[in-house]
Amino acid sequence: MSHSLPAPAQSRGTALPPRKALWLAVLRLWDRMAMYMPLLLMLALALGTYWLVRNTPGPAAPPAAEEVRHEVDYFMKNFTLKSFDEVGKLKSQIDGSQARHFPDTDILEIDQVRMRSIDPKNLVVTAKAARAYANGDGSEVQLTGHAQVLRQASLNPGGRENPSLEFRGEFLHLFLNEERLQSHLPVVLTRGADQFTGNNFSYNNLDQVAVLTGRVRGVLMPQSASRAATSTR
Repeated sequence: MSHSLPAPAQSRGTALPPRKALWLAVLRLWDRMAMYMPLLLMLALALGTYWLVRNTPGPAAPPAAEEVRHEVDYFMKNFTLKSFDEVGKLKSQIDGSQARHFPDTDILEIDQVRMRSIDPKNLVVTAKAARAYANGDGSEVQLTGHAQVLRQASLNPGGRENPSLEFRGEFLHLFLNEERLQSHLPVVLTRGADQFTGNNFSYNNLDQVAVLTGRVRGVLMPQSASRAATSTR
């Protein structure tokens, strides 16, 4: 006589304990997730990279160049500036009632300017004006308002006297490195006792040549005229 085996407990409707049932459910879920784990990791990596890109600050923008205004950055009052050569001899001197420097143009404005220069041959040149405008390296100076440049009389190597030379006008433009002087306004040129006027003017100290254009007029004193006539014979 044969006997059949007893049916498993599940087939007989026996329920698993709650803790064990939960554990089995978690295992099944883990098994299913394990199949998609590489894909989930790649998705998480992509999302992380996207988040980093969105939240990483970009390169700092260079600071905007601050606009330089036409304002005084330093000034002087009732001043004297002196320069000396290598042996301590005075080369030049500048006096003024007030000076203002503008950094945007690198221009120095000087009120009631007085300048004095002495070259190696002890030739003295003075200048004065109501106002002067000098560029940064001092190679150019513009004199305005009763401007005057005077080269004192001197003796040449032959012992003859070089008469004084004076330039007067409302505007004189000095190019110091090139030893030039010019003006687009009327200028009075006085050489010794002789006097000339013109609407436009230029002078080159290296060539000792003065050029007057426009309404040019000249006055030669008798002694100078006599010397000129003698030299042309």
